[in-house]
Amino acid sequence: MNALTLWDLLPKPKARKRRPARRAQPQRKPVPKKAPSGMQLRYEQITRQMLAEHGVRVRKWRTSMSGVAWQVTYQDGSVSRLIESPKPKGPMSAAIFLHEIGHHAIGFGTYKPRCLEEYYAWKFSIDMMHELGLNVTDRVHERMHDSLNYAIEKALRRGLKRIPPELTPYIEPRMAIRRRVAG
Repeated sequence: MNALTLWDLLPKPKARKRRPARRAQPQRKPVPKKAPSGMQLRYEQITRQMLAEHGVRVRKWRTSMSGVAWQVTYQDGSVSRLIESPKPKGPMSAAIFLHEIGHHAIGFGTYKPRCLEEYYAWKFSIDMMHELGLNVTDRVHERMHDSLNYAIEKALRRGLKRIPPELTPYIEPRMAIRRRVAG
């Protein structure tokens, strides 16, 4: 005598219909890369020059317009200087790349508080862009202002008592300044 189990009481699953096999997609021909234009070559040259000059290695090229710089000191005393940033292809990405290089150029911990280090890294970036003959757009200046305003607000939230004089132009958010000028 065969005993029934609970599994025997469950309804049997219906057989699935088989889907027809997908057609193979035609092979796409690889799009030949265009030869870099004059400015693209210039940005590549500046990138190589700055990395070599400051002994910095790119850990990752970011797709976003953000960056980070840090260094690792090993037990034997050697130091790795690293950044993540967008690859310079235009004024904004170049400014962010040079800002991250600026952290290594001025030296970590050289300026206190941290928001003052941000100011000097941005100053390095803008000065270097002028020196290298790169276009410094209004949007780059706005990005610098927004970044420094954020750094000041962050420092104040963390207990900063006195704002360094170099940073006073960046205390107000850019939008508040625009509203005051327009009104």
